[in-house]
Amino acid sequence: MTRATVSRAETWRGLLSPVARAAAFTLVSVVLVALVVRRAREDAGEPLRCGDGFVAIGARCCGEGQTLSSSSCAAEPRRCGPDHERTPTGCVARARRVTIPGGSVRIGPSDWEAQGVVEPRTITVATFRMDVFEIDVARHAACVRAGACAGPVAPHDPGRAAVLSFDEAAAVCRSEGARLPTDDEWTFAAMGTTGRRYPWGDTGAVCGRAAFGLVTGPCARGAAGPDTVGARPAGRSPEGVHDLAGNVAEWTTLASGERRLRGGSYASALATELRGWRGDGEPREAQAGARCVAANP
Repeated sequence: MTRATVSRAETWRGLLSPVARAAAFTLVSVVLVALVVRRAREDAGEPLRCGDGFVAIGARCCGEGQTLSSSSCAAEPRRCGPDHERTPTGCVARARRVTIPGGSVRIGPSDWEAQGVVEPRTITVATFRMDVFEIDVARHAACVRAGACAGPVAPHDPGRAAVLSFDEAAAVCRSEGARLPTDDEWTFAAMGTTGRRYPWGDTGAVCGRAAFGLVTGPCARGAAGPDTVGARPAGRSPEGVHDLAGNVAEWTTLASGERRLRGGSYASALATELRGWRGDGEPREAQAGARCVAANP
């Protein structure tokens, strides 16, 4: 090989090396982006949207073996989640309360999106017990049968979150020897002592953790109401409370006697509406429900 040929070969190697490196970098970048997109789709998609024992049908998480009829989970399920009882008409969460140890949390500074939206303040609450699950149709129906609630009762789907007015929600809690949470209690349960953004932590507002954006938004599937309570266990708080974000917005009471909805709902289109510090000053009763609290024994 002549010296000129060697020189030309070395020149081509010098030119191709950066091109090859750039091509390799581009290929790796494309693969990484594809993996991220795939994971995002999995988080929002059918396989991972609902917890163990449930299947995604339309906008709902129904028990295995159920079908969807006019937005309701219908027929007897073959299997339900581990926190649910299998009944002839659906999966019903086993109602119970968990202790929320008292403490303090600073609202505002821990989340830049809260700046200018909420006034920074510290809230302090005593220990209390809170429902693990939102009030469902079965619990509301039991209150109506006992004569403590006015109704009406949804005719099907006993495990679905009940849509309730403030007065009806308060009546359910009274019938169980409990009450609606104060706004500070609810906020503390959602944010904990660390001031986390969401009930489960600071990141990861995906369809597998909260029933939100089901009408329009990232999880949209044409929802006509809330979902089965406790069907997304990945979104529970460290204390074990389910659905503090999404599904139905939850009634709370302020010291002034005013009422407020917390936690966003199935119709919330943006993840920011699920923030623990976010309150709805204009209650949307069509998307409202509740959970109860009681004094620590």
